[in-house]
Amino acid sequence: MKHSLTVACLSLGLAATTGLAQEFGTPEDAAYADQIWAIMEQQNLAGEGMIHAFPYDGIEPHGMMLETFYSTATIDGHTGDLIVKRNYGPEGVTLDEVLGDPTNHLGAYTVMYRREDGYDGDNDNWFWVKYLPDGTLDRNPAGMELAGRVAKGADQGCIACHTGAGDYVFTTDHLGQ
Repeated sequence: MKHSLTVACLSLGLAATTGLAQEFGTPEDAAYADQIWAIMEQQNLAGEGMIHAFPYDGIEPHGMMLETFYSTATIDGHTGDLIVKRNYGPEGVTLDEVLGDPTNHLGAYTVMYRREDGYDGDNDNWFWVKYLPDGTLDRNPAGMELAGRVAKGADQGCIACHTGAGDYVFTTDHLGQ
């Protein structure tokens, strides 16, 4: 299955920024990520009362067990594709453990949202974000919030890995452009 191709795709902590303009983690990116989180809560994709799917085997960097949801969201008048992946762990976690106590095993949410044309045409206008289970933004080891054009221009990270999918999405071919 295509989702298995995400093997080492999201090396968020290794996002190289040397020589590059800061492409992610700006205050504007954080504010936009807050809007996405609010929509995720409204759609019951995050927070209290969130819906669940049957988890499937995952691999790092996303988690050992995953749930993936496909939706759309409207932000500032633009409607775009929204992909929410829940990442469960730790390594060795079993399906029964995740099903029995998903909250305890939730490590992060990794999200892609297709923004308006002109946002990042080099990468199909995808906005990338990684949230901790409580909805706060995760950070890389350099302290940068993981929201926006995460690791654009780097050899590793969100964009570098997902470029290999052609349409930037490993798990489905149904999303429009």
